[in-house]
Amino acid sequence: MIIIREVDGGVIVSVKVQPNASKDRVVGMHADQIKIAVTVAPEKGKANKAVIKVLSRLLGIKNSDIQIISGETSRDKKVFIKNISEEDINRVI
Repeated sequence: MIIIREVDGGVIVSVKVQPNASKDRVVGMHADQIKIAVTVAPEKGKANKAVIKVLSRLLGIKNSDIQIISGETSRDKKVFIKNISEEDINRVI
C-alpha cells in the first residue's frame, strides 16, 4: 500500500525513481512507494523535472502544483502535490 499523507493544501507521496528507463511512465507500486521510470539521467535535476512531468500528466494537474520536498539527489523522494486528496491519488493509481 502506497504511503500517502494528507496535509494542509494537498498530500505528500513517497516516490521511487528509476532513471535511464526506456519510457517515461508510472511503473506501479514498489513497497510503499509509487515507482516512476524516466528516460533521463539523474543529473542537474533532469530526472526530478521528468518525475514532476509524469505525475502532472497522470493526475491532470499543472507541473507547478507538484514539488519535491525531500530526496532531490536520491531515488527515494517525498513529493508534495497541491490541491488533491488521498482519494484522488488512489483513484488514479
